[in-house]
Amino acid sequence: MTAVTIIITVLGITASLALYRVIFGPTPWDRLIAVNLISSKVVMIMVAAAVFFERRIYLDVALVYAIIGFVSIIAISKFLEGEDTDRK
Repeated sequence: MTAVTIIITVLGITASLALYRVIFGPTPWDRLIAVNLISSKVVMIMVAAAVFFERRIYLDVALVYAIIGFVSIIAISKFLEGEDTDRK
């Protein structure tokens, strides 16, 4: 087993653990942070796969996925922030 394979496996396991927080998170903010963590782990897995398979196109896909993940987290947090201010 190469180092890249071990890294991909560890990142996959930690992303699976974050999925527990998405499902059973006590607040929507905890769930949002867990989704952000999973998104980051997926980007890291894509980069590791790009190194392993020696394919540069995977780096471009990882970059686009990271940008989409960032924008979606900002949008969801704005939505949740507006939801919290209505309760006050």
